[in-house]
Amino acid sequence: MKGTEIKSVYARQVFSGRGEPAIEATVVTENGASGTVQVVSGLSIGSHEVAFKFDGNNEWRGRGVGNAVHGITDIIAPAIIGMDATRQIEVDDVILNIGGPDAKSRLGGNAVAAVSAAVLKAGAESLGIPLYRHIGGERAVTLPCASYGCISGGIRYSDGKKSGSKPTYSFIGYGFDTFSEASYALFEVFTKWEERMNAEYGLRSQEPSPYYTCCGFFSIPKGIVESDMVLWNELTETIVKCGYEGRIGLQGDLAADCYYDRERKVYQGLFNSDARTRDEQIEFILWMAKEYPFVIIEDPLMEDDFDGFAVITEKSGIQIVGDDLFTTNIERVRTGIEKGACNTVLLKVNQIGSITESLEMIQLAHENGYSVMPCSSRGEGLDICDYSVGINAGSIRETSLGTPGTRFLEIERELGSLARYAGIHGLKGRRFQGEKL
Repeated sequence: MKGTEIKSVYARQVFSGRGEPAIEATVVTENGASGTVQVVSGLSIGSHEVAFKFDGNNEWRGRGVGNAVHGITDIIAPAIIGMDATRQIEVDDVILNIGGPDAKSRLGGNAVAAVSAAVLKAGAESLGIPLYRHIGGERAVTLPCASYGCISGGIRYSDGKKSGSKPTYSFIGYGFDTFSEASYALFEVFTKWEERMNAEYGLRSQEPSPYYTCCGFFSIPKGIVESDMVLWNELTETIVKCGYEGRIGLQGDLAADCYYDRERKVYQGLFNSDARTRDEQIEFILWMAKEYPFVIIEDPLMEDDFDGFAVITEKSGIQIVGDDLFTTNIERVRTGIEKGACNTVLLKVNQIGSITESLEMIQLAHENGYSVMPCSSRGEGLDICDYSVGINAGSIRETSLGTPGTRFLEIERELGSLARYAGIHGLKGRRFQGEKL
């Protein structure tokens, strides 16, 4: 299409929302449209993710991305300028094969992911359509179950150096007819939770508190609670007191691999200071899903235990999500499908590299009855809202209040009568399909 050809590509090192170095890429088309994307490393990183390119010198504690920036401006840009930004597969194919099939390892997954996603945004703008419509066409009409964070981990029972600020817990609103209704309910519950955190622990969800992070997360200092079960009880009580029992539940990103001791083969310091064997961990997760209103649990086991994930998925009856297990990698998702591990894949585009690779994984997941749960922890910002609607995701990680919540409300208004709220039907697991466990 005339005017949608890529005119320029440039990149720079910027600060991420967490104050760390990030890579930012901008793609501009001949008709003046542009797409800008930031990519940043995650807090917990699976070993099967595509490797990022960092400078590794004394500046920025080795986490600078100057070399990745040069890879974009000197290598990727000349290869794709003149290509049609609306033909994502063709552009990604060139990027992924610059100088041979190992381009991602040489250029860095962060460089590839930034340019690929920037092309997607520029393509949408060059056509004059919303990003979610560019991704999903006329069928992109579903808003995911609204969610918002409430607790982050990392220092409750250890020094937090390995945990990556995990586990995290969030409220998720599934028993509502619209996103607007669900987000209002989340606001009520989170406000009550904030009051409780202040009254009981002296914590506030505002700077300069050292125990508040982002998306509503409170980081509980070490020695304050004996077990996360104390927090689960308090979270449950807050939901009930607000009148949303059976309509708002809990989701937990356990990132259990962060707590797995490979030599001793035990999980140490997750939920409390105790150590658990693999079988004990499975039984504990099943008990947790039965006794508390958890509707989503992410990464309950170490990143290679496909068989254990399958047991939890079958017996828990709730939505079990693979992040470090899958790393948005189609081959790992295929293994999970064969074994029955999880029923949901967490989507982080820069875990695999390109938009095209991510969409191929999403198609495989949907064809096999798996859902896909977008996550904005890698710098996606408000784009994650459009990604979610574009793929008709049933759930999303912690992005339903604040500016992301505003974006979802905008999309809901744009769609008008076509808008659908995923609600309970957006959750995976036999419990939500009315089956007896």
